[in-house]
Amino acid sequence: MDNRREQVVNAVARVVIAAPHSGSGKTTITVGLVAALARRGYNIQPFKVGPDYIDPTYHTLAAGRACRNLDSWMLPDDRWREVFERTTHDADAAVIEGVMGLYDGAGYEAETGSTAEIAKQLGAPVIIVIDASRMARSAGAVALGLTMFDPKLQISGFIVNCVGSESHGRGVAAAIEAATGKHCFGWVPRDAALAVPERRLGLLPAGKLEESQAFINAACAAVEKHIDIDALLPDIRSAPPISPAKHPRQSRAQDRDGVVIAVARDEAFSFIYPENLELLEEAGAHLAFFSPLRDRALPADTKGIILSGGFPEAYAPVLSTNVAIHTLLKTAHAQGLPIFAECGGLMYLTQAIRETNGVTWPMAGLLPGTSVMTARLTLGYRLAEAAIDGPLLAAGERVRGHEFHYSIWEDQPPDLSPAFLLHPPHGGATPIQPEGASLGSLWATYIHTHFLNAPCMAARFVAACRAVG
Repeated sequence: MDNRREQVVNAVARVVIAAPHSGSGKTTITVGLVAALARRGYNIQPFKVGPDYIDPTYHTLAAGRACRNLDSWMLPDDRWREVFERTTHDADAAVIEGVMGLYDGAGYEAETGSTAEIAKQLGAPVIIVIDASRMARSAGAVALGLTMFDPKLQISGFIVNCVGSESHGRGVAAAIEAATGKHCFGWVPRDAALAVPERRLGLLPAGKLEESQAFINAACAAVEKHIDIDALLPDIRSAPPISPAKHPRQSRAQDRDGVVIAVARDEAFSFIYPENLELLEEAGAHLAFFSPLRDRALPADTKGIILSGGFPEAYAPVLSTNVAIHTLLKTAHAQGLPIFAECGGLMYLTQAIRETNGVTWPMAGLLPGTSVMTARLTLGYRLAEAAIDGPLLAAGERVRGHEFHYSIWEDQPPDLSPAFLLHPPHGGATPIQPEGASLGSLWATYIHTHFLNAPCMAARFVAACRAVG
């Protein structure tokens, strides 16, 4: 290891990569920086601000260690801070990708849930990515506004993205430096190879390893060629010590003889926070992963099932043919095994998934109705109250979560009991809305939940599985 490692070795060395708005190139720059530092021999812990399952898959591949989410709306401060502390204790530095625009969060009047809030609480320097594809000198005005909006935020410098030529990049960088007095660490040209791999209705998680690795390699090469990494290293290690979380999570060793919970995990089902799995294990679960795409049997001694979110619609033809798993899921439900299905899991358990072109694929059929794909994205934070006693919450208990899906659930029977009652997440007079379904031991919802927001969910689910006998 050369002496450059000494510049970044610090238990809490850290940097935040932010932008004025979504689509500026935060993910590309972050992935490229993480990969470049990892290839220099640094042990980098990646993070993503906010409720995101997709960007973290690329960060994980680039770093060689699991990316974690930092969400100050879904989680109390001590809990997301504890996630940061727990996962950086053996890292040289943390690289944190922001969410949306730098100051965008859960609402319009406060910073809760924003990249700026996370950066301030962590005392982390911020590097802002400016998309210059449609700007020249005006980039300086944008950069100046971002630096002046909140004087408490430590903005370290800028990276210019999507420049059309060397002279364009040099000129935009000069305008930013003249306006702000902050350093510009480089500029990255427009390049189709630097676009995050996409699918027809949104970003696709890094499931296709070859395609994903090609993107990571391209991002890494661009950062190494166009960004002054050596100038960045002192900024990364300049972050001051931060106070620890006041009430760190007290974990216990996994019970090797714990109750078996089958967790769907493959290309179609991959959206679950790592902390959810950790809390289940700490509550006494033995997690056994299976693939609804390929497996023809559930794990041995299964006492509960989790069908996490993902993109079942992208794999609907294959999912529809695995009738063996459909039958086993119906049998498990009839036997009273607790089943928790989130978003993509809910879609999979309906009678069918209908594509936008009208093609319909039969699914597992535990829930009545059809999951119908649309061009409209449902997105946002949710404050959910359990509508009925279930395998995760007792009636009246609340949890914070979020939605991200392009489907709607049609033809639900009017007498189907909802899983949740949704309250306005930021107050207001919006009527309470029923959501999801509670059908015997099955709890299905479009809401993605983070168990650290309500740790009782993990303990209750494990207890319900153990009660099956």
